[in-house]
Amino acid sequence: MHDHHFDELAIRFAEKIYGSNKGAIRLAVLQADLNEVIPQRPLRVLDIGAGLGHMSLWLAQQGHEVTLVEPALSMLEAAQQRFSAAQCSATFIHSDWQSFAQQEHTPYDLVLCHAVLEWLADPHAILAALHRLTAAQGWLSLAFYNKDALILQNLIKGNLRKLNQQRFTGDAGGLTPQQPLDPRELTTQAEPLWLIQHRSGIRVFHDYMQPQFRQKIAAEELISTELSYRRHPALSGLGRYLHWLCQPRSGAVD
Repeated sequence: MHDHHFDELAIRFAEKIYGSNKGAIRLAVLQADLNEVIPQRPLRVLDIGAGLGHMSLWLAQQGHEVTLVEPALSMLEAAQQRFSAAQCSATFIHSDWQSFAQQEHTPYDLVLCHAVLEWLADPHAILAALHRLTAAQGWLSLAFYNKDALILQNLIKGNLRKLNQQRFTGDAGGLTPQQPLDPRELTTQAEPLWLIQHRSGIRVFHDYMQPQFRQKIAAEELISTELSYRRHPALSGLGRYLHWLCQPRSGAVD
């Protein structure tokens, strides 16, 4: 298995997602979580695997100094167009995370790593690099594709044979993440380096609703309800994606 980078088809797919309730819920949860913790001053922000730059643009519009790192040139160019249309500036770097992390960088106040781990051959390897890139009092915003949600969805659909065979990998060349993350395994890998301060679920009920019921609910109500349940003790862990806000452990060795 190798790291997966994206092409023009993926860009069209991503734009479709962000034009839907799925994307709106993701952005709403990420933004609500970050609004709770980031200080009210200009920050140096790094977005690793920035994709189309939705979150980076939101932060740039608040006056933060943003650097976007993206290995797929087509994605990076689409992000640049988005920033240009919004008349916002940023630094755009065409690179994979490994090459970027090998260089010397002044640590960032806020590091975003959203929907990246599930596309990596070795998802846990990036955690130490993110630690080096984050300032001592800074924050890591980590969002990833949740294996528990995938298991539940397959149970609901009756895909028991698939579950018994542990077939969770997306098809080669497809747009289903190639490696959903087990949150307990990720916690074990992350905790030597990171204090996981807040955990939220992204789409804790939206994806499980029958379409005929979901279609009857206004987008604003869906989003506001998702926000209200994103940290529910029994439901947050079933989000299609999970969002963790982490701070570096002092004295941790990368």
